[in-house]
Amino acid sequence: MKKKSIILTAIAFLLTLTLQAQEQQANEQSSSIKRVSNRRYTPDPAPVVSGDRLYVFTGHDLDTATYFRMPDWQVFSTTDMEHWTDHGIVLTTAHFKWAKQGDNAWASQAIERNGKWYWYVAAEDTTKHLHGIGVAVADRPEGPWADALGKPLIPGGWGFIDPTVFIDDDGQAWLFWGNNGCWYAKLNEDMISIDKSFANNGICDMRAMLDDEAQFGPRCMKMDYQSHRRVMKTGFEEAPWIYKIGDTYFLEYAAGGVPEHWAYSTAKSIHGPWHYEGRITDESPGSFTIHGGTIDFKGKSYLFYHDGIRSGGNGFRRTTAIREFQRQKDGRIPKINIQAK
Repeated sequence: MKKKSIILTAIAFLLTLTLQAQEQQANEQSSSIKRVSNRRYTPDPAPVVSGDRLYVFTGHDLDTATYFRMPDWQVFSTTDMEHWTDHGIVLTTAHFKWAKQGDNAWASQAIERNGKWYWYVAAEDTTKHLHGIGVAVADRPEGPWADALGKPLIPGGWGFIDPTVFIDDDGQAWLFWGNNGCWYAKLNEDMISIDKSFANNGICDMRAMLDDEAQFGPRCMKMDYQSHRRVMKTGFEEAPWIYKIGDTYFLEYAAGGVPEHWAYSTAKSIHGPWHYEGRITDESPGSFTIHGGTIDFKGKSYLFYHDGIRSGGNGFRRTTAIREFQRQKDGRIPKINIQAK
């Protein structure tokens, strides 16, 4: 009887594992890949909906790049997710006199408020020799754009890249950013200054939260670029993407070190605590980085990210990719298969 009990227990355990694997596979969603353009490389996509149109703000990897060679930013738009208008290269480092010229035009995000558009970009602050966050302003996404301040909104600092912007239900705007760390600031209503009375001279440092596995996932060995050594950190790597559905805040991000995958956490307050929800994708095909975000448009949900398929696996020549998926009723995101053609 004892031997029979052990066998039955083992069978039950194997059946449980099989059912869990089948459930995970069933819940993983696949869809055909969409592109915004095959004319130029389009890394770091940042989608935003305005009226009947969806705009995508991207960076620009040079065709000959063998490292990060990124001189400018570009805009595309669509009304149906099938036919895209290429608005061209509309913002360059030349717009920002404080920035290194002709290169280091890294990830960005734009938002509309009170009839104006505000485009938050990562560019190298030449006074610090580190990336900072600048902001450009225009009447429409196609431009013309102008530097709103003549200086960085967030001066250069270690990890100060990958801005994401969000306006809460009460009208309060928030700016998040970060690599090997995450920081956020409370924007004033003018969208081009921060509330210096908030947190530490206007900037809240989230790195203590990032060290909590319950908030940002399991630990792994990752490179700390400030100390130039590998250390144990939680999954958060860079590229925060912040938004809200109902009463829940969603923070998506590149995770796991290099190569990166896409993951997310949720919270009931913009200030946390956060709850790690899991992976959205595995690693991006042909690219050691992944950057983007999810967005809803005309009743459907889409994941934007970049991959290196077009360049044959050159991780410094990346192209925007789009996958349609179905959100859960509470807004949560299923595992999305980005390996499928």
